[in-house]
Amino acid sequence: MTSYRRLRLPGATYFFTVCVEKRGTRTLTDNIGHLRDAYRRTVQEFPVTCHAMVVLPDHIHAIWTEPEGEANFPERWRRIKARFSHSVGGDFRPSPSKQLKRERGLWQRRFWEHALRDEAEFIRAMEYCHLNPVKHGLVHEPEHWPYSSFTRRMGNIAHPTEDTGAPKR
Repeated sequence: MTSYRRLRLPGATYFFTVCVEKRGTRTLTDNIGHLRDAYRRTVQEFPVTCHAMVVLPDHIHAIWTEPEGEANFPERWRRIKARFSHSVGGDFRPSPSKQLKRERGLWQRRFWEHALRDEAEFIRAMEYCHLNPVKHGLVHEPEHWPYSSFTRRMGNIAHPTEDTGAPKR
């Protein structure tokens, strides 16, 4: 098994980008209930403080702070991705290398993380999450995107990992 070089700082705050294999699809937003369930089950087992999260049709951005003394973010993402993959129907043909590892081909194998070192980086990461639906042309105002933790803070719609009955887009 490949061992990726990752900076693991116990109790640190990280900014993440996690993508599906086929960019340009609506896999995540079309299956938001499955993603919420995968997230909820995972953080029950491995708690984490989620400062911000935005779910776009084909990728996720999140800012998490690890519990004191822990750096388990790779395992959290592995479980979220696996649970989501197992719960979603569809034909996600894996590459031969993914077939050997019994992967479905839904997610990109890797994800991107960045340890946030100071308040300025934290604020930039928060702004990036907040504005990403606008950047991708999904909405004109960030508060109109239903799968963002920022709408929760504004009192409109719950965190993207909580089921609120919000319409699926």
